Amino acid sequence: MEKIIVAGFGGQGVLSLGQLLVYAAMYENQYATWLPSYGPEMRGGTANCSVVIDADKPVASPIIAIADTLIAMNKPSLEKFQANVREGGLVIINSSLIFEKCANKNARAVYVDANRIAHSLGNNKASNLVILGAYIRQSGLFSREVILSTIEKVYASKPQFIPSNKACFEAGYNLEV
Repeated sequence: MEKIIVAGFGGQGVLSLGQLLVYAAMYENQYATWLPSYGPEMRGGTANCSVVIDADKPVASPIIAIADTLIAMNKPSLEKFQANVREGGLVIINSSLIFEKCANKNARAVYVDANRIAHSLGNNKASNLVILGAYIRQSGLFSREVILSTIEKVYASKPQFIPSNKACFEAGYNLEV
């Protein structure tokens, strides 16, 4: 079972990242839940989601007390959730917006300059996909091919975004950290 918290500002693709993980699980015939939480703001408010994936049995609850992974897209999210990552867990940090180091010394922190990478690829709105690539590479939760296929399926109604979204995912996946 994998328990993941994805958190950041509204508009950073936090909820979309969580949904992509759940869709990947579903396409791989695994069990998954996704629980979004967000403020009333359209953009800039807080947003987070809990994702629980289990390959073998249905997931009873999407509520996460202790996470295996935290994906922090902004500083308030890192501050709020880093203590909720288990010993030996993983914290993926968007170092474009978070300049502090992870205070949870029991977890492994990976720093990804996601905004800069997405910008360099011409897709300012896809820092979440850069982060997703880094997470998939570090966690091994799914293969690269499963996520690329999931991106194709999820964005099938907007095919013009698929190549750029895949490029951002690949850039995060291929990072040497």
